[in-house]
Amino acid sequence: QVQLVESGGGLVQTGGSLRLSCAASGRTFSRYAMAWFRQAPGNEREFVAAILRSGDSTRYTDSVKGRFTISRDNSKNAVYLQMDSLKPEDTAVYYCAARGSPAYSGTFYYDSHDYALWGRGTQVTVSS
Repeated sequence: QVQLVESGGGLVQTGGSLRLSCAASGRTFSRYAMAWFRQAPGNEREFVAAILRSGDSTRYTDSVKGRFTISRDNSKNAVYLQMDSLKPEDTAVYYCAARGSPAYSGTFYYDSHDYALWGRGTQVTVSS
């Protein structure tokens, strides 16, 4: 079973950038579709971005399109979230999530309940 550890969060000014990383243990990382979610205080956990196990297709929530980029490196057992043009409303704890996925599956999942494996999160704070 894959275990996930996020890193790269921090405090940044509006308009700045951060790159989050999620390191996965285990040999079967390439069999998992991956996603990033975030949760701000008082809010539910929300979908941010997802990437298929092959890495050749991605999806984003509308509020981050054009600013965030999800990618993965299966040789390094890692998934990344490049966040540019950050806004105060991006402030949240960011979580990496994994879901076992059949080979060649093109299905994306946007609900946190669809993901079985989670990291502990990394805090991102954007100051105005």
